[in-house]
Amino acid sequence: MKHQLQALLAQALDKVAADLELSLDKQTIHLEATRDKQHGDFATNMAMALTRIARRNPRELAQLIIDALPDSPIIEKTEIAGPGFINFYLKSDAWHGVVGEILTQVDNYGRCDHGQGAKIQIEFVSANPTGPLHVGHGRGAAFGATLANFLTAVGYQVEREYYVNDAGRQMDILATSIWLRYVEACGETLTFPSNGYQGDYISDIANDVLNNKGDGFKYSAAEVFAGVPADANDGGDKEQHIDGLIANAKRLLGDNYSVFVKAGLDVILSDIREDLGEFGVEYEQWFSERSLVDSQAIDKAIARLNDAGHLYKKEGALWFKSSDFGDEKDRVVLRDNGQPTYFASDIAYHLEKYSRGYQRVINIWGADHHGYIARVKGAIQAAGEDPDKLEVLLVQFANLFRNGEKVSMSTRSGSFVTLRELREEVGNDAARFFYVMRRTDQHMDFDLDLAKSQSNDNPVFYIQYAHARIYTVMDKLAEKELGALDTSVSMAPLQEEHETDIMISLSRYPEVVLSAAMQREPHQLVNYLKQLSSDFHGYYNAHAFLVDDNTLRNARLTLITSVAQVIKNGLNLLGVSAPKSM
Repeated sequence: MKHQLQALLAQALDKVAADLELSLDKQTIHLEATRDKQHGDFATNMAMALTRIARRNPRELAQLIIDALPDSPIIEKTEIAGPGFINFYLKSDAWHGVVGEILTQVDNYGRCDHGQGAKIQIEFVSANPTGPLHVGHGRGAAFGATLANFLTAVGYQVEREYYVNDAGRQMDILATSIWLRYVEACGETLTFPSNGYQGDYISDIANDVLNNKGDGFKYSAAEVFAGVPADANDGGDKEQHIDGLIANAKRLLGDNYSVFVKAGLDVILSDIREDLGEFGVEYEQWFSERSLVDSQAIDKAIARLNDAGHLYKKEGALWFKSSDFGDEKDRVVLRDNGQPTYFASDIAYHLEKYSRGYQRVINIWGADHHGYIARVKGAIQAAGEDPDKLEVLLVQFANLFRNGEKVSMSTRSGSFVTLRELREEVGNDAARFFYVMRRTDQHMDFDLDLAKSQSNDNPVFYIQYAHARIYTVMDKLAEKELGALDTSVSMAPLQEEHETDIMISLSRYPEVVLSAAMQREPHQLVNYLKQLSSDFHGYYNAHAFLVDDNTLRNARLTLITSVAQVIKNGLNLLGVSAPKSM
């Protein structure tokens, strides 16, 4: 409906422009559904937007636009309001066509070619493979997968990517933590470092290494801790302590150190893949950080910045002038020991992304990475690329509540709720839905008890119940042997206010999908589905569907069939199932 009115306004604008001998921009055609039916069904402020160019009073220009509108069977009347708004009142039967449109397009209803096949990459989750995914990662996973669905639905070619941080210090801490548990499993008594990974999964991996490889990698506690600085618990520095243990592990194990790196990476990354797959999150690409080292991409990126004059040496290290690009201070890219920093890897990774020819690159990061945006975009610009092609979306942490009390979590200590545990407790549908119910830049309180409840207070249950309820009506139709549903009937019998409201809501679905995609706000569709379900439940409670009047019965059943289709389409985009019975 909105598109039809926009087309009529474009024709009217062409005529007005010709009459006034002006060049008017059709981009000024902003048409919005009204919130108050007293102001019509749609309204535009285009007359006010064009008044300066047209050199006409906005109300006068509004009248010229109205006079230039082609005749249309869908418009009941137009009205000029306030300083120059044009309000459109549509005929009651103008909405009837949307039902046939839905049942013709079925699963494709709401999809469009807005993106025209432009290539977009979305990188999300990308958690260090140092432990299971926790509920914080779950929010980024649900948001990233859902946004990818939305962008695909509106015509973009989307590639989903997971950046595997399989190089660097965190992998060393992981490998050393596994080795220490392995040494313990071999019978040695030692004090585990406070900065090591302490979850039970570390011991499980260590035991697997012992069972598969034997005890040939065992060393005495004295050898393990030889020359290692004191831990924080003994008045020392926890970072220096773990670094000392890492150095000893590499020295004592030599080439066998890779056994523990590989053991940790293989088990944890496999678990992450499986966990995300079961959550309905799939990727076209799993990109290895180690590949940047192997391909010398990091060295090439540093050389590129150096050749452009954006690096300098200080205290033996190589620094990027990130303060020249809006960062709060300059950043090290090459340490004084010659090793590249995480930042250097990230620069190389983003330049590698740019080399693949995407029109837009979207990163979904935790909100704690906010300060990282300026330096990454600065490096991209310094390397001669367009920083505006990179879009960073931040996701706030999700807090879990059970029985009204917050569930405490700590990743390093291992006392956290995993994504798998959350899914097992509330189910994939509730988890996917609840994660995208709010704007991602807002903190989220995930109420476990509400997510599990089968009540109207649980929004995902409420929406799924509307879908299932429609199928229950169809089952009753078969039981009463009233004949098969005829969806080719006229919608003219649908004159009730509930029916008109539902058809208006159905017509808005494509607009909501496009808006949610372009504004990166899946919660817009969540709110829409809640309202559509509310409209249906109100209709269900107020009117009988299986009436004796064959024409009215078929019209009402056809209408609710289209409601079920739109609910299904919307839930599919959110990664949530649309059950036919509950």
